[in-house]
Amino acid sequence: MSEEKLSFKEKTLFATSSFPDQLTYQAFTIYVFTFYFAVVGLSMLEIWIGFVLWGAWNMVNDPLLGALSERTKQKGKLGKRRFYLIISFLPLSLMMVLLFTVPANFEFIYFILIIFAFEFFYTMFSVNTNAVFPEMFPTEKDRAAINVFLKSFTMIAVIIASLVPTFVISPLVPTLDKLDPGYAAQVASIKSMYIMAGIILFVIVLIMAILFVFFSVQEIDEDTTAFEKRPSFIQSLKTTFSNRTFIKFTLGNMLIWYCFNVLLTVFPLFAVYILGHVEGSLMIGITLMITLLSAAIFMPIQSRIRSKIGTRKGLMIGLGIWIITLFPLILLSNNEVSRILAMVIFLTMGFGLSSALFYIDLIHGDIIDEDALKFGVKRAASYYGVNAFIHRFSTILGITTIAIIFSGTGWSEYLPNITDPSLLFLRDFGLKALIFVFPSIALVGAILFFKFYGLHGDRLEKMREELQKHPELK
Repeated sequence: MSEEKLSFKEKTLFATSSFPDQLTYQAFTIYVFTFYFAVVGLSMLEIWIGFVLWGAWNMVNDPLLGALSERTKQKGKLGKRRFYLIISFLPLSLMMVLLFTVPANFEFIYFILIIFAFEFFYTMFSVNTNAVFPEMFPTEKDRAAINVFLKSFTMIAVIIASLVPTFVISPLVPTLDKLDPGYAAQVASIKSMYIMAGIILFVIVLIMAILFVFFSVQEIDEDTTAFEKRPSFIQSLKTTFSNRTFIKFTLGNMLIWYCFNVLLTVFPLFAVYILGHVEGSLMIGITLMITLLSAAIFMPIQSRIRSKIGTRKGLMIGLGIWIITLFPLILLSNNEVSRILAMVIFLTMGFGLSSALFYIDLIHGDIIDEDALKFGVKRAASYYGVNAFIHRFSTILGITTIAIIFSGTGWSEYLPNITDPSLLFLRDFGLKALIFVFPSIALVGAILFFKFYGLHGDRLEKMREELQKHPELK
């Protein structure tokens, strides 16, 4: 990009990347677990096995796709990052439908295959989107300008992912017991509604992906010398994993995403069985939307906080406030007052959420810049690939936590109607622990990792000053 001020059009077009990058993953996080557990009827053990295998697949998939992008030579007008974006955007869009088109009698196998396929195309798209960000916008000023648009669009994308399906799907989960004569018809109806919601999301993702890939992405020609400097796949992994600053960042980021994933995965069931939104699926989406809208509103405030106290401290304070706002959730129950209070609580949670979304990419960009100064070449995709790999463990940890809690509270298989008071208490206790206790522990861990994160203060300023002397690395 040139040194000229970025136009509104440039910022808006790049921000459309949030839809294929974030809408798809949040729809996956919010609805896939609930769909396969409550609607398809897989046991908690089967879902856990599927996600553990998915995690093993990610051990190869994520770093490999990152390194592959780095080692790919530019392909004329197709570019380098853009080449992989073109390959992946259509299959990724289609995943919004295919995740819910489950063939009869092959549910478990299909579940494993489809989450593998989703992850492959999602990672291919996301790694290259994230890699092209610091390459297209090399200065801190440009990144900050884009970041406000990017995170605001991310909020819109996640709102659509959480809200649109609830317009179509009601009830979100079966309300009849399996022995009830109407159970099969209800499940078939709910499955068709999930597919319809997937089709709507597919159209939205496809349109936004086309705008981003074909009208926003601009790559600077990479000279042969710079390409030859790039390390081999194995060497790249060794170098990336040896970066202690990056490891602290990634582990902290993983815990933030653990919190985010557990909250989004459990909330639909929390809303149904703790708050009593049994038939009113739309209220589930509206409650999530309130959080995301408030996060978007808080974005400019995060920018001001950053200018006064810095990125690292701003993030740590935001995570601390997030913990405080989570606590009241354990006091809620199935009544009208609690349902209203839930909306107020989720409104306040937007501050903590906005801090995580606002600061993480900025910190990651600084790490990539420092690495470029050290090795003489920018390896953005390698870092995003390894970060994606470690960060996926947040999902495995989240599913493992949910599996342990559900299995220990009598919900190893989905049961819509529990009449035993002791089992009812255990189920509600488990849902409240998952909505507050475990996310809070994760956020405390994230704060500690960023407490010991070293790239801040004088070290960060010196790195930025040195980077100005090397325009070829911007």
